[in-house]
Amino acid sequence: MTLSELEKEVPELADYTETMPAELRRLARVKVHPPGGLIHQKDSELRYLGIVAKGENRVINEFENGKIYMIETNKAIDFIGEVALLANKPEASVTIEALTANTIVYIPRKDAEKWVNSDTHILRKMAERTAFKLYRSSYNNGLKLYYPPMFLVADYLVRLYEQFFPESENISGKSKAPRPITLQKTRERLGEELGMNTKTLDRTIRSMHKDGYFSLVKGKITYGIEEYLRMKEYLSTAKG
Repeated sequence: MTLSELEKEVPELADYTETMPAELRRLARVKVHPPGGLIHQKDSELRYLGIVAKGENRVINEFENGKIYMIETNKAIDFIGEVALLANKPEASVTIEALTANTIVYIPRKDAEKWVNSDTHILRKMAERTAFKLYRSSYNNGLKLYYPPMFLVADYLVRLYEQFFPESENISGKSKAPRPITLQKTRERLGEELGMNTKTLDRTIRSMHKDGYFSLVKGKITYGIEEYLRMKEYLSTAKG
């Protein structure tokens, strides 16, 4: 697939590529990473700038003891390698894995640097995405440092429910209830996302289940509108 063909499939991509020089368009390559595929590895040389046109990926930090900390998940349209490029660092500082199929436009780093240095439009796009990630990360890290594990789990589940049912924020207990949802993620993956070790997470889940914040169906967290509203009330009280 060529860049022009991809732009037709994903019209929003053109907002990022509209000022790309013709010679750079000829160098651009489109690659599809399958779900679970490695997009780039921490400490590896960053040879390309990527623009994610389709898909969702997760950014993780791996440590020598085998522990994994999930920093964030990102959806298209997004950049790959923009932080290292802007910081003028030769290597990737994080590992990125595809959660769904990721279609990415790759541009050789040296050519991408020339483009960014001479084009305020793409520089602004890159700065906006970087600032958004920093803002989100600062907010989430503050939660992890200040609030207890139960708050983190409840906050995660409330936000997940509102992603499935955006109208749920304005639903009362007497309204027609959306169907319950079941969290399909493993405890290990959920712990990575929350920055919580498995033992602490298991203990928190058992306690919240006992207190009626959700059900466990074959070990999976399952909850509906009543549980969602109860967790939301708990969060509001905990925040003071």
